[in-house]
Amino acid sequence: MEHADTTGSDQEFAVRCHALTKTYGTGDAKVMALRGVDLDVRLGEFLMLVGPSGCGKTTLISVIAAILNQDSGSCEVLGQELQGMDQQRRTRFRGVSIGFVFQLFNLLPALNAVENVSVPLLIHGASREDAENRASQLLTEVNLGERLRALPGELSGGQQQRVAIARALVHNPKLIVCDEPTSSLDHDTGRSVMNILRGLAKSPDRALIVVTHDPRIFEFADRIAHMDDGKIIEVTDQKDKVRLQ
Repeated sequence: MEHADTTGSDQEFAVRCHALTKTYGTGDAKVMALRGVDLDVRLGEFLMLVGPSGCGKTTLISVIAAILNQDSGSCEVLGQELQGMDQQRRTRFRGVSIGFVFQLFNLLPALNAVENVSVPLLIHGASREDAENRASQLLTEVNLGERLRALPGELSGGQQQRVAIARALVHNPKLIVCDEPTSSLDHDTGRSVMNILRGLAKSPDRALIVVTHDPRIFEFADRIAHMDDGKIIEVTDQKDKVRLQ
């Protein structure tokens, strides 16, 4: 299977995966999570990754986000081939280039909203003043300007998700990856979060990948990659619903 929609030779891509494989365990416990994945994601694109539980979606985005190593195949992210990167380079690459929004928010309970959002900048050497100024700016953009000093336990699920989004964007990454960002939210809150996420993440030099089981938010995507049994089986364009792969 060839890359999805790569006919434009001058097209810039945020992600290019080819024949990507990943296996967990050994012997009788061996599970092949990725079975030769081919997927391209363009800069400026919002791509959703959908499919049944256990089909490899979270494994795929974890490889793309340089959290997991692939076994074989290539995964080029923002022009950098991930295979062969040592852990130090991977950590640096993630810290500069990738924002990850976790399904369960992963906020630090003892830190308030500003402090949680500041963490990625502080880790990479920013001053506390600069980090908190940038964090406050982003939290205001996601309509939390009045909750800057609130602890996670004092926020609703939707508010916590917005804090997590601000944290993922605070270092201005070119690739945003989200794992089930609306799974624990009601319909209206989920749509509000997606509107905010799309508005903040979409730009010509940035890409957004969202893993979801939630068909209520499919309309926000530019394209949807359908995954099953460790492979991308189809990529559909949301504008004209044509089959691209």
